[in-house]
Amino acid sequence: MKSPFHLVHQNSEIDSRIVAALERISEAFRVLLWNESKEYALSPIQIQMLIFLLTHSEEQRKVSYLAQEFNMTKATISDALRVLEEKSLVKKTSDPNDSRSFVLDLTKKGKDIAEKTSFFTNELQTPINKLYSDDKENLLLSLMTIIHHLNKAGVITIQRMCLTCIHYETDSKNKHFCKLLNRKLETTDLRIDCPEHAQSAA
Repeated sequence: MKSPFHLVHQNSEIDSRIVAALERISEAFRVLLWNESKEYALSPIQIQMLIFLLTHSEEQRKVSYLAQEFNMTKATISDALRVLEEKSLVKKTSDPNDSRSFVLDLTKKGKDIAEKTSFFTNELQTPINKLYSDDKENLLLSLMTIIHHLNKAGVITIQRMCLTCIHYETDSKNKHFCKLLNRKLETTDLRIDCPEHAQSAA
């Protein structure tokens, strides 16, 4: 088996070209994040953490959850948070349900930066907006299938998408159904990050 970056092999195998294309897109994410991080004198992971704290629930805004979310150690997350606290972007609040834990909240300054930087993907959004509806649906389902495999293989950890949820069902015709909502789901209904997600044991 040859590497997808071996050009002769890559140019003769569509699977390898798809892998190479995904790598190029991951590079775009890195560049766009770096651009944001330089503007605010923060690291890319600190930008991602601010956006996560802006958009997720109280029970997810904890060091242990962030460590799983970003595939990092608690120590690394704590170091990144320490800088955010020193810059008055994040504050800690005692968890009323656990005296040994605390919840992370954004300050007004932190919220302002999180809201501005949450649009760092605009240049990626532009070509996606121009795709035909069927192409968008096929792309979404294909990407979710890849993410699901990577999750099962242990490459990436927490996933809150339909395919990893206990409420999700699919049949032999690849029709989607949510038991929580008790209704059929169209491909356009499938979520990457669902607030009601409950991890499947499968």
